Parts: sequence; structure tokens; C-alpha cells
Amino acid sequence: MATDRSPGPASAPPQYGLGQILAVWAAAALPMGALAWLVAPALADRLDGPASWPRALVACLTVGLVWQGVLVLVLVRRETGTLRWRAVADALWLRRPSSPRTGRVGGRVWWVLVPAVLVVGLEQVLPHVAAPAGRDLGQFLRSTPGHEFLAGNWPWFVVIVVMALFNTVLGEELLFRGLLLPRMRGVFGRWDWLANGVLFAVYHLHLPWVIPTALLDSVALALPSRRYRSAWLGIIVHSIQSVLIVGATLALVLR
Repeated sequence: MATDRSPGPASAPPQYGLGQILAVWAAAALPMGALAWLVAPALADRLDGPASWPRALVACLTVGLVWQGVLVLVLVRRETGTLRWRAVADALWLRRPSSPRTGRVGGRVWWVLVPAVLVVGLEQVLPHVAAPAGRDLGQFLRSTPGHEFLAGNWPWFVVIVVMALFNTVLGEELLFRGLLLPRMRGVFGRWDWLANGVLFAVYHLHLPWVIPTALLDSVALALPSRRYRSAWLGIIVHSIQSVLIVGATLALVLR
């Protein structure tokens, strides 16, 4: 992407109070927790056919992630009065990263993605809390029942693609790095990125075993997004996980 100079600062988003920040967090975290721990088990008991539990869990988490995307659009519409792309992009920091020192936009600034990706890679090799039996979707994808269920199963491949998109592009990242992060400085000052990362970690009520390692996302996702005022940085880094999941699922579907 071409390198240029910023044409001028975009309008600063309004700052949320602590109550507003926590309310948005709760509107994302509590439905995900309820869907994972209450709705999914009840739904699995009512489903027939193979892999009833993974189907119920994936369906419920997908609904929760889609809800986050809807929530972001509702709040941006209330704030800006429109959902035109330019207004939405400005409100959610959906713009090329810019250097806070030089004002340079794009170009070499994108290299900040490299250390961020390395931090995410570090998360994968650190000691971690094991997921309860049946709640590790990655393990299901690697299992024989997972292989048999997904072979030629295009409808469920589409569901997994939708879940992946809203997990890292249209849901979690858009809410935490696009909506919340630009509106947290009024409460947390220069440490808004750290507070954002902590909120994102403890948001994982639906996957509480990942909370300790997810704290590193403060450095990998929140800090670069804040420093370079671009939610695209968090979206791209976080989406590596989604690309790997979709790729592995596609390979199973094509078997």
C-alpha cells in the first residue's frame, strides 16, 4: 500500500464513562457466557444426529458473535446518525495505521504487524489451562468424529466461516478495538489499551480457560491498534486464527 502523509486528524470519537464501557462489555460477554453454558447444553439435548454437542456449541457461539456485530452497528448509528461507510470507518478506526511520530500513513507502518503476530504465536506455546472435555472445538476438528461429520458437509462449513468472520472481523475486534478502545481514554488515560486488553480477556466467560493467555492480547491487539489508531491491526492479527480454522475445516469438507 502506498505511503503518504495523513491529510489531517479525523474527528475524535466521544468518550464513554466507566458505566458505559462496562455496559458494552456486559452486552457482549454475558450473552456469550449464557449461550455457551446454558443454551448450548439445552440445545444439544434436543438435537438429533451426529455431533449434537459441537453443533449446538458452534451454533450458539455464532449467534453470540453475530449479536456483537449488530450491537456495534446499533451504537454507531445512535452516535453518528448514519451507517454510511465513511462515518462508520471514522467511528470505528477502520483506517490505515498512522505513525504517531511522523504522521506517515500506511506503507512501512504496516510492519508493526510482525511483532504483534509473534506475540500471538507466543500465546500458542505458553502453558495454558486445558479446556473441559467436549469444549475444545480444535480438538473436535482433529478427531475422527469431527472428520466424519465435516466430510462433504458444506452447510456446516458455511456456519463455521460465519463464526470465524464475526469472531475476528465483524464481531469481537470491531467491538473491542473499533468501538470501545477509541472511547476509553477519557476514563483510563494512556493506559486505555491495557484496560481494553483486560476487558477483552475477561470477556471470555464462554471460554474462561483462555483468559490468562488472552491477557497477552493487550500487547498484540490493543496496543498497536491504539498507538497507530487503526482497528485493522487488531483485526488482521486476530484473523490469522480464523484463517487457520477455516482452512483446516475446508480441508476436512473436501475429503
